[in-house]
Amino acid sequence: MSCPACRLDNQMEFSAEMMVHLGGIKNLDNSGVVLFPKVLVCMDCGFSQFTVQKAALAMLASDSPTSERVKMAAAG
Repeated sequence: MSCPACRLDNQMEFSAEMMVHLGGIKNLDNSGVVLFPKVLVCMDCGFSQFTVQKAALAMLASDSPTSERVKMAAAG
């Protein structure tokens, strides 16, 4: 599979550990969601992508009010 950004075929997969937090002062008490995705990294341009597992995706959706999700999606 080629990189969606540079179209070259020099990607490597890495294990990762991430903590996803909702932004803003109102979310200071929200501990966030821990993810352990496989990250696909283009070794030429650095473009990276990962997929959130369904269980973690459900936790992210339940912790994020609809208005916050819309703002985040609009921001990119």
